[in-house]
Amino acid sequence: MSTFKPVDEQLTYLRKGAAEIIRESDLRAKLEKSLKTGNPLRVKLGMDPTAPDLHLGHTVVLRKLKHFQDLGHTAIFLIGDFTGMIGDPTGRSATRPPLSREQIEQNAETYKAQVFKILDPQKTVVDFNRRWFGPMNSDDFVKLAAKYTVSQLLEREDFHKRFQEEKPISVHELLYPLVQGYDSVALEADVELGGTDQKFNLGVGRELQRSYGQEPQVILTTPILEGLDGVQKMSKSLGNAIGIHEPPLEMYGKIMSISDEMMWRYYELLTDVLQVQIDALKEGVKNGERHPMEIKKSLARLIVTDFHSKETAAKAGEDWAKLRNRELVAQNLPTGILQVHVQYDKVRPADVQTPPGSDGYLYVRLDKLLAVCDLADSNTDAGRKLKAGSVELLSSGQDRGTVYTAPTLPVVYYGMPARLIIRVGKKIKSVIIES
Repeated sequence: MSTFKPVDEQLTYLRKGAAEIIRESDLRAKLEKSLKTGNPLRVKLGMDPTAPDLHLGHTVVLRKLKHFQDLGHTAIFLIGDFTGMIGDPTGRSATRPPLSREQIEQNAETYKAQVFKILDPQKTVVDFNRRWFGPMNSDDFVKLAAKYTVSQLLEREDFHKRFQEEKPISVHELLYPLVQGYDSVALEADVELGGTDQKFNLGVGRELQRSYGQEPQVILTTPILEGLDGVQKMSKSLGNAIGIHEPPLEMYGKIMSISDEMMWRYYELLTDVLQVQIDALKEGVKNGERHPMEIKKSLARLIVTDFHSKETAAKAGEDWAKLRNRELVAQNLPTGILQVHVQYDKVRPADVQTPPGSDGYLYVRLDKLLAVCDLADSNTDAGRKLKAGSVELLSSGQDRGTVYTAPTLPVVYYGMPARLIIRVGKKIKSVIIES
């Protein structure tokens, strides 16, 4: 007898955090057939091991593979040790330098260990696409290349743009979508997962399966996760990423630093909490029954637990609270001082393009900050006050502090809102800078 859940219940779980399903009617039909026959769907996720470490952005689609696995389907994690040597050109305006075989193999080993932070190692099929591409000869590749036209490949947005701008497109790059697509043929995939930026490549797999006489796979894409800045996609190179191997306290603190609005997106894409439960939490905040801080703490505990343990997540929460309380106590604010909340983007210097905290600091334009906090009438007035030595940075509730005259202030950043106490003349304000 089949142990699969009813199809509607499966679809509800699979829709959570999905950007697009092509086509949902096909997925329903496959799930109904699976339920009737008792045969699990073969669900494929391929990743090229082009970097040694994964961050939370990579785990969004991994978690969707886990969801299929939770429902009893076969999760196939495909390591692109062959495609990785080509280099996925998706979203690139120039040819990607190929990695060496040695680099690919080293990264592939780390991938295997890291994905089992999310997937069940006993129920996951791990495969390598060199298994079928390695034995292929030149005749096989010519036959594969004959399945698709150049004009079809140039429909891909980044290829089309580079072609229009007369930028080079190497032949091996044009082969990449075909090679990735053939993976689905070799694995006889029922469903393929990928980020929204992979939609074209996933579609090629669907078409190739038709060409080889197979039932076309369903495509399920997941959104690209924004990083700590809440704007750009999570990336180690942008300094806005949370690595899955980061220490528990650092991971916890970074999660606590995201905005309340971004918190809901992280709940949807980085946890197994059901959508109906997330909606209930949102309603609780809206009507004042729940505080966003407590819900964000729960989010941080859930994510840290996934990559460490329940015990270390609890300790990270306790340590973070101690650090935060110590910071607040150290300020020892005199009674009556007003607190002002300021968004970092409003006071970021124009020449600072790095994400907040990427080098351990927030860089603040003091004249802008003084004007925003109503400690000066304008940026110009604030500049005069700085030059006159009228601006003091206080600490621990002191009556007098450090006179500051420079236009830019580097503030040590701990992954949580930065706090300053500023005196200008008789005015004193506690300023909380939120990134």
